[in-house]
Amino acid sequence: MHASLSKTVRMGALLVVVFLLAGLVMPKWLLFLSTMALSHGMVSLGIVIQMRSGVVSFGQGFVFAAGGYATALAANHLGITDAILMVLVGGLAATLCALPFAPLLSRYRSIFFAMLTLAISMVLYGILVKTESLGGSDGFNVSKPTLFGQSIASENSNWVLYNLAVVVVGVIATMARIYADSVRGLVSLAIRENELRVEYLGASVSQSIASNYLIAAFMGGVGGALTLMSLGHIEPNFSYWTTSGEFVFVAILAGHHSMLAVFIGSFLVEVVRSFSNLYFPNTWQLAMGLFLLVVIRFLPRGLGSLWMDRRQNKGDKS
Repeated sequence: MHASLSKTVRMGALLVVVFLLAGLVMPKWLLFLSTMALSHGMVSLGIVIQMRSGVVSFGQGFVFAAGGYATALAANHLGITDAILMVLVGGLAATLCALPFAPLLSRYRSIFFAMLTLAISMVLYGILVKTESLGGSDGFNVSKPTLFGQSIASENSNWVLYNLAVVVVGVIATMARIYADSVRGLVSLAIRENELRVEYLGASVSQSIASNYLIAAFMGGVGGALTLMSLGHIEPNFSYWTTSGEFVFVAILAGHHSMLAVFIGSFLVEVVRSFSNLYFPNTWQLAMGLFLLVVIRFLPRGLGSLWMDRRQNKGDKS
């Protein structure tokens, strides 16, 4: 177990270094695209954590918006502009917003869980649209972030925010991998297969699902904060059902086998959406749908199964 933990930490640190070095040669547009992919992938990673226990949240936009709005308000009204503090504010605020719903949602499964989470997200959307003090349907702009008390120059902002996203996402994704490989994380997989047997073994299914929901909420809030800092603007569409649907899209595309696959899937979706919008502005949803159909047809267990199956086969041969 200790060797596996050390290997996970080393691999996470190596990937962070690789992505940081890649950022040195990326053009500005790709830095921005990658930052958005990382921040959105963070939200989808929360869905993957829940998928491991057999439930899928169709309302991840709720915590995405909660983290984004809390961060924006803290920046504009409380003067909290340090980028690292803004990330923490987003994650903690989203977790607190999700806390009252965790016991309720832990009682439901399948389509009921999905629809309840979607309903919560749409209720928040309705509140945000009608609240004029929060900018209504237009939202509002946010003060530029700082880092360690220093202002970020406009010409370097894409690069700085990309580096921040790489480090934050790298740390949280590594912790998610450790959690997934832990006893509690493996219980989630057992719940997916047969929750009745898990109860007989003495583990609490409801508690596990509630914990996974709150972990996903924290990740969603972090993703909302990172997205907010990149865009410099917040609006109710953060919690709209189509936004939540895109996060589920990425989670299905990646599968629940690999944390890295989530961010690869998120990057592919951002690339497809960006170039489809550029060359096929009225049919980019069609391109996204076809892309997902191809993946489901040839990789029904997601992108992560590509190297996870190979690793498993190598282990069986040895």
